[in-house]
Amino acid sequence: MSSEGSTTPRLLPRSDHTVSRKNIHPDALKVLYRLSNAGYKGYLVGGSVRDLMLGRKPKDFDIATDARPNEVRRLFRNSRIIGRRFRLAHILFKDHVVEVSTFRREPDPTEQKSAPEELLITSDNAFGTPEEDAWRRDFTINAMFYDISDFSIIDWIGGVEDLERGVVRTIGDPYVRFREDPVRMMRACEIAGRLGFVIDPASQAAIHELRGVMEKASPARLAEEIVALLRCGSSGRALQWMLDLGLLEHLLPEAYDMVRASELGLGDLGRILPELDGEIVAGRELADGVLVAALLLPTVLLRRYEADRAKRRPLRVDEIAALVEKAADSFFRRFPLSKERSRQASEALGGFLRLCQPPARAAERMRTAGKSFFADALFLFELMTKATGEGFEELAQWRAASHRRPVLTRGAGVALPGQGVRPSGAAARPRRRRRGRRPH
Repeated sequence: MSSEGSTTPRLLPRSDHTVSRKNIHPDALKVLYRLSNAGYKGYLVGGSVRDLMLGRKPKDFDIATDARPNEVRRLFRNSRIIGRRFRLAHILFKDHVVEVSTFRREPDPTEQKSAPEELLITSDNAFGTPEEDAWRRDFTINAMFYDISDFSIIDWIGGVEDLERGVVRTIGDPYVRFREDPVRMMRACEIAGRLGFVIDPASQAAIHELRGVMEKASPARLAEEIVALLRCGSSGRALQWMLDLGLLEHLLPEAYDMVRASELGLGDLGRILPELDGEIVAGRELADGVLVAALLLPTVLLRRYEADRAKRRPLRVDEIAALVEKAADSFFRRFPLSKERSRQASEALGGFLRLCQPPARAAERMRTAGKSFFADALFLFELMTKATGEGFEELAQWRAASHRRPVLTRGAGVALPGQGVRPSGAAARPRRRRRGRRPH
């Protein structure tokens, strides 16, 4: 492995790696070639190189260059400069955005607004060389470059070796890297979960010791990272890493409700996230608010369990809304989601609880199926049934209602997992047809 300050990177010629231009997004190729043809360096960087070398399809194709942001702006009329802490260019295509950043170096401490004893980076616009840019990235497997000029892989840090070993390792001292940007601790767990890699022991120790530093991270950035984690298709494994290293205690205490649910005999609600991952991997399109609702589902179920024990009757619509608001309040206060995301999450959770109630008759089921929240609520219902192995009969009836098909049996409602089906009272009597008065 190279050491910081070296001048000779490891170069993999095209014949020694599997990255092919046919697997790079056409828009990213256009940007790379235009930069190169204009005399600038154009490197594909970060997770896209890592994923291409693993034979995976990258989510994004980010590019690094020696062109300054304003030079990129002049070269691409379809671009805009964004960011203050980290200025970069977005190249806008019809259905795609390519992110272009200028090579950075480690920022000077005098340029930061954080306290002198802190390492938190508040400004990151110190431009540098490709080698300096590689050293300032987060993990070795994210610091490899693909050079469009000769199709080679450039590795200053030892990322190729860690990629072969399946290791997530910080670049440099992990205690420094995580204090500079606490979100990196969360990303280490997400990458390890998504790729099936291990986190190296030094990074694990640093995450466990510095887990309280997460409170200094930007709440808006954390909210985006949480949504991204839920969408990655491996959120269950990622959260297991976070649980093992103590991160959830400070970041997502709601996750412990999965454990509490099991202790109460409500079923293995820890299966909800793996089931969610399966749906995402299968290609199911889900809104951000629904992903958040899935994360909060165990918390809401515990609240319903408490309410059922206290009231011993189905909850009214206003009581359901109040229950969801109370259950999700702490999460929404810590993570400033958009109004649309928060609204959709709350409506999906409230709708889910309404699907658990015993409707009076089949016609009421079909009316409920016409509500705007129904599709999202039904998805949460599916997650619960798959995770706990209970409620499939009721799920089939709600699916029938969603297709406006009458059902022949009257559902009794769905109890909490592990509690059996609650009786819904005496069977409904057939309604008597009112006779009109005979004309005299």
